[in-house]
Amino acid sequence: MEERAFASATRLAGEIRDRRIGCLELLDFFIARAERYNPALNAIVAWQVDQARERARAADAALVRGEIWGPLHGVPMTVKESFHVAGLPSTWGNPAFRNNIPAENAVLVDRLLAAGAVIYGKTNVPLMLQDSQSYNEVYGTTNNPWDGARGPGGSSGGEAAALAAGLAALGAGSDIAGSLRNPAHYCGIFAHKPTWGLVPTRGHSAGGLLAPTDISVVGPMARDAQDLDLAMRVLAGPDLLAAPAWRIEFPAPRHRRLGNYRVAVCLESPLCEIDGSVVDLFDRAVTALKKAGAMVEETARPPVDDAEHERLFMLLLRAATASRLSEEDFAAQQVVAASLSPDDNSSRAAVARGATLNHRAWGAANEARTRLRYAWRDFFGRFDVLLTPVAATAAFEHDHNPDRDARTVLVNGKPRPYHEQLFWAALPSLSYLPATAAPLGLTAAGLPVGCQIIGAEGEDPTTIEFARLLAAEIGGFIPPPAYA
Repeated sequence: MEERAFASATRLAGEIRDRRIGCLELLDFFIARAERYNPALNAIVAWQVDQARERARAADAALVRGEIWGPLHGVPMTVKESFHVAGLPSTWGNPAFRNNIPAENAVLVDRLLAAGAVIYGKTNVPLMLQDSQSYNEVYGTTNNPWDGARGPGGSSGGEAAALAAGLAALGAGSDIAGSLRNPAHYCGIFAHKPTWGLVPTRGHSAGGLLAPTDISVVGPMARDAQDLDLAMRVLAGPDLLAAPAWRIEFPAPRHRRLGNYRVAVCLESPLCEIDGSVVDLFDRAVTALKKAGAMVEETARPPVDDAEHERLFMLLLRAATASRLSEEDFAAQQVVAASLSPDDNSSRAAVARGATLNHRAWGAANEARTRLRYAWRDFFGRFDVLLTPVAATAAFEHDHNPDRDARTVLVNGKPRPYHEQLFWAALPSLSYLPATAAPLGLTAAGLPVGCQIIGAEGEDPTTIEFARLLAAEIGGFIPPPAYA
């Protein structure tokens, strides 16, 4: 039974359909693991065990009648705390929202349930989802299953930790600046940031907002790339307003053999130095790609200057998240913005400029972004995927210094600014591109490292299939020793 802790959701769904294991039996297995391991991890922070067991019993009864609810029939899973699940708190780690109990589910949650999933808990996040670590005053700190002194990433860090520790079969998170991808990288799992707009985000909002947030997406997390594909086919599709007019028809992956891929590789930027331990694992992957017959270009560059890309991303990112600010916080950002000198390039300045951007300036920035989207289209006419780091290092030790500008990450033995970690995640985020995070292996210190596989807009199956093929060549998810 224990081997099922790290089995793919696809395999477990097949075992349920073949009646090799019962839905309630499998759920109780994962709940027992969570009860054993979660106290030290603090990954799962809200529970609905009784409701999940009732649903699992109903799923077993449906099988007896010959009914299959969907491709996830009876599969136990968790979702990020920021998704609305009727009857469970949705605080976003903010004490002000401690009593926010939604009456309805997020669209993503409803689609998972319609596919047959059994959701038994929600996982931890940073305050308002705005950190590369997952801690807050409501639920406390989540630890990395590979090393409890380190964080699991953020903002989907609790979800990544739960999956890596084998506490659920499948997960769901969100991402605006790496929040699916950096936890996957730090915990050694897979995650997929969809093309923007492909999966509805309604019900993923601290204040009950209906309008989608620019750049922000929701998507699946898993221990197997095949599960990402399965989940995306469950989740993708228009929300209510557009549903009468259009449907999703995924293109096939560009190739089914690793050797047929044209792979661009980008590992260097003056804006984010990469640690040698990460570079070593990339070198191993690149060698494997070449051996498999892939065409690899190791000097490829994105179709925009790095500094200009960062400026544009930070401007539109902070404009997008301004809707989450209270009136008091927004007024404070206006004061900061008015005091800035033109050459102030601090993260404090970037936040203030974006948060107070007027609509005319936003329109100009969006035009620049749209031109970049077309430049990426040309880029992916020459290449099938772009391979980049997710972050500069493996998981780093907990750092809860309230002064973000004072935080650092040790890269090649030197402290580097904390905010530099946003650079690589920004490449696909700004231009709405799909990106799959996939494991590359372990550093000499025994910590997982991942890569980011970026593809053409709307071609999500290609990045997921490439992740699957790469894992078949170099290995994929590895269970953390303390949980195996």
